[in-house]
Amino acid sequence: MTIDPRILALTPDITSFRRDIHAHPEIRYEEVRTAARVAEALRAAGVDQVYTGVGKTGVVGVIEGRKSGSGKVVGLRADMDALPITEIIDRPWKSTTPGKMHACGHDGHTSMLLGAARYLAATRAFDGRVVVIFQPAEEGGAGARAMIEDGLFSQHGINRVFGMHNMPGLPVGHFNIRPGPIMAAADFVSIEIEGKGSHAARPNQGIDSVVVGAHVITALQSIVARNVDPMESAVVSMCQFHAGEADNVVPQFARISGTVRTFKPDVQERVEAAVKSIATSVASGLGAVASVTYRRSYPAVVNDPVATDFAASIAARVGSVNRDAPAVMGSEDFSFMLHQAPGAFIFAGNGDTASLHHPEYDFNDDLTPVGIQYWATLVETELPLAA
Repeated sequence: MTIDPRILALTPDITSFRRDIHAHPEIRYEEVRTAARVAEALRAAGVDQVYTGVGKTGVVGVIEGRKSGSGKVVGLRADMDALPITEIIDRPWKSTTPGKMHACGHDGHTSMLLGAARYLAATRAFDGRVVVIFQPAEEGGAGARAMIEDGLFSQHGINRVFGMHNMPGLPVGHFNIRPGPIMAAADFVSIEIEGKGSHAARPNQGIDSVVVGAHVITALQSIVARNVDPMESAVVSMCQFHAGEADNVVPQFARISGTVRTFKPDVQERVEAAVKSIATSVASGLGAVASVTYRRSYPAVVNDPVATDFAASIAARVGSVNRDAPAVMGSEDFSFMLHQAPGAFIFAGNGDTASLHHPEYDFNDDLTPVGIQYWATLVETELPLAA
């Protein structure tokens, strides 16, 4: 793995930037300080145009190449938001905001793309235009969709778009990618159950919403086992169950909520229909009524085969790459951008760190120059200057 000396030279500054925004985390659509720091750094780097307030708190930078004859526009995206998690490991750059931390490495994603923007603005060794996208609210806020609705693609004419996410457990310098679905669609389910309240000593006079809810949860587990083709993938996880206010009262109401993960639209349709049918039927059979709210959130991340092959070739030049890595059941709103233009999402090794969304997690700064090199090499290869 060879890193350009110019990238190595700017890495200490980028690491310092990363640790600063790690210490000041902001969750979805609150990224005011982070966005201001990014915009300031882009302007200081000589980026040609800087747009703020895109998708509420997003930032977009436009860098013109030494030539523009290709007419191509490449988008590079990083997310900026943190999570509502309390950091439990003391570091000099530990979160200073109670209950919030960068537990997914978006501080590192932002910093690597900023480093790439600095390098590209200084060298401009490409023919075309690069749009660097600093997105808010990836964690459940659909910030990608908000930026699209604010004209991200229509105003900048992006031809291909690329994203990157760190992956704990994968060594630094290693990349994972695959064509087609690489991350799952995320849907959310809420089931409201109404039974009939009664004294706990006389349950025969009521309809126990707790028992009904327990049967509903158990029955939902049959969906993946008996409604989804064994060669396909799906996850149904009911993660919350709320009922009752006293130890001696059979509650009239209960609420269950959770998530469904799928890769393919037909599987998604089948699982949604099964959730609704099973919940209402089981509750009805036990004398209760169930009302199901099913909300589709992020679509599956589906990599374009041609763009994936290109991204993999870049990763192979920077380090090593698994071109047929297993898909993961997590979700990502970069999927919305891939509906606007062909592109690819890649995972970059974060080394032996705590897992994503864990209170001990921290982005591995050894990944910073690797990520910057990946972005720089991708642009200079996608938009080559004529000899």
